[in-house]
Amino acid sequence: MKVQNTETQIPKTPQMNDRDFINDMLSTEKYMTDSYCTFLNEASHQHLYDEILHMFTETQNCQRELYNLMFKKGWYTLEQADQQKLQQSYQQFQGYASQFPYNNMMQ
Repeated sequence: MKVQNTETQIPKTPQMNDRDFINDMLSTEKYMTDSYCTFLNEASHQHLYDEILHMFTETQNCQRELYNLMFKKGWYTLEQADQQKLQQSYQQFQGYASQFPYNNMMQ
């Protein structure tokens, strides 16, 4: 089952429309947060880490706002998760978690 709001209609023309622009911005924000995340995992300088973390958070928030806008306008569709598949995935990853060397710390 699809989860979607009523789609805001836009003209079908060769020119970019609002949906195209917002989708492009969302894709850019996703790329930027992925790149910042890689940097944060590898940063050795604390002050630089803190600055990039601040930029990451702002970019992540912007990404979320763009996603919410697209979903609200019906331009972003999700599939409702099947409960049985969710339960199977949960059980599979619970099994993996028991293999982690730090498993006792997580309980």
